[in-house]
Amino acid sequence: MSAEEPKKQLFGTNGVRGVIGESMNPTLAMKIGLSLGTIRKGKLAVGMDTRTSGPALINAVKAGILAAGCDVVDLGVLPTPALQYIIKKYYDGGAMITASHNPPEYNGIKIIDADGTEMDDASTIELEKVLFSESYTIRDWKNVGTESSAHERINEYIDGIVAQFPKADKEYVIAADPGSGPACLTTPVILTKLGCKVHTVNGNCDGRFPGRLPEPSAEGLKALSELVVSTGAEFGIAHDGDADRAVFVDDKGEYVEENEEFALMLMYLAKNRKDKREGVVVTPVSTSFIAEAVAEKINCRTVYTKVGSIYVARKMLELEAKGENVVFGGEGNGGLIYPNHQHCRDGGMSAAAMLALISSEGKKLSELRKELPPRHMLREKIYTKNAAEVLKKTEAAFAGDRLDRTDGIRINRDGMWALIRPSGTEPFMRLFVEAKTKEEAEKFCNEIKSRIE
Repeated sequence: MSAEEPKKQLFGTNGVRGVIGESMNPTLAMKIGLSLGTIRKGKLAVGMDTRTSGPALINAVKAGILAAGCDVVDLGVLPTPALQYIIKKYYDGGAMITASHNPPEYNGIKIIDADGTEMDDASTIELEKVLFSESYTIRDWKNVGTESSAHERINEYIDGIVAQFPKADKEYVIAADPGSGPACLTTPVILTKLGCKVHTVNGNCDGRFPGRLPEPSAEGLKALSELVVSTGAEFGIAHDGDADRAVFVDDKGEYVEENEEFALMLMYLAKNRKDKREGVVVTPVSTSFIAEAVAEKINCRTVYTKVGSIYVARKMLELEAKGENVVFGGEGNGGLIYPNHQHCRDGGMSAAAMLALISSEGKKLSELRKELPPRHMLREKIYTKNAAEVLKKTEAAFAGDRLDRTDGIRINRDGMWALIRPSGTEPFMRLFVEAKTKEEAEKFCNEIKSRIE
């Protein structure tokens, strides 16, 4: 019998996160820096979002990297995709201090590889092995690393996005809610450079997140919706805590469900692709059937992965290496990947792409949404201390359905599906249910909960 495959223990789907002063603290951050510097050599770049705990953690990570003998470049406050873009151009890897969409009391660390993607599972397990065994490389006084800063390189990220798109055909009015995060420094600038007039709410960097929580939920974006309506904006855009995701409200101030966003961006990119061969779209098993339905209409096939942007990005790179025409990728949560730009989720890129879509189609966002196939998705949380037992009960209860075990358990039925899986970053299980109507989705959701209780 073969040994069980090693799994990540500390790091989740998107890095390691925890409440400051409890599971996340500068001691752990320094050890992660030491471990990263041990397994990765050369010059490493670090950055952070706007959280109040960011300076303590970033300095601890830098201390570890330097002690391990690597040079470190501090890029300051910037979005995660900006750090990834810069690392891919200049450095050998690095770390981002962020807890993404988690509340202000959380912070965390994402490890980035030299290609700009988040570190893969095998390398993360290697890092954890060094961390847990405390087998770090600690250099003597002649061989410690040196520190420098390059805060100005955030402008290269901004210009890299702007260069991907033509300037808007007229001065569009756009409303932006950067959520007091690092997108305050990028998204309004990107849209302005593309010829827009930008109004903002929550537009100042503030790690206390006074206007709304870092998760850009429909309930939390009331101020953005009101701003769209009052200014006559074409759309509103909002970001999570590190701006690797973007969500939208349309010209009527109505929230655009993230899977609709995915499908609309796919339509735009596929229509404007230079390579007219059959395209490939890569997305996790948690993404709506809307994506697959739209892909079929534009000569693209859909490849599914585990939940997590890293799995999507790695699959995109794998397919491209085989000569496949990978058009688009990402998750149905506003985390979209544009392979012609970089292989990671990029909220700033989504802002520019939505502007290009509106400009090229000559239609309102509310009108474009009506052209999508009707679907309704529910998202719920199941709090449990035994995720494995819940999955076991789910498998037994729905043995008569078509089950997909790519990530958790996906239950497939004609015209509907459901996915139940443990969260990679928080202590609960996520339940996704999708059907053509709200009534069908609610009925299926209630059936699942009643059969696995």
